[in-house]
Amino acid sequence: MRLIIFIGAIWLATMNLASAQPAYCRLKGPVFVESDPAKVQFRVFIEESDAFADLLVFKTANALFADEPGLWFFTKNRAQADFSIQFVAERSLADFSIHYIETESFAGCQTSR
Repeated sequence: MRLIIFIGAIWLATMNLASAQPAYCRLKGPVFVESDPAKVQFRVFIEESDAFADLLVFKTANALFADEPGLWFFTKNRAQADFSIQFVAERSLADFSIHYIETESFAGCQTSR
């Protein structure tokens, strides 16, 4: 009986670690750049360096290729987007920061934080 409780506790701890990941680490797919602050889901700051960015983003040429976290397809149609962002000029106003990369395989959340 104690073994079952112990295994259950380990499983719950593992599930809590997975859910502790920030929401922006799961962002993928079509994104719409919103101009209306009332409709935006995330405020994003663009970092000059990948070392300081929370998320490394690769811009895909097709929405079908944006199937992993950090792979974004920018759409001009709000209805086609999975989420919306607004770019901000100051890091302190952002929900998270991104850096655009040229290598698709490096896209995703910075786990070293």
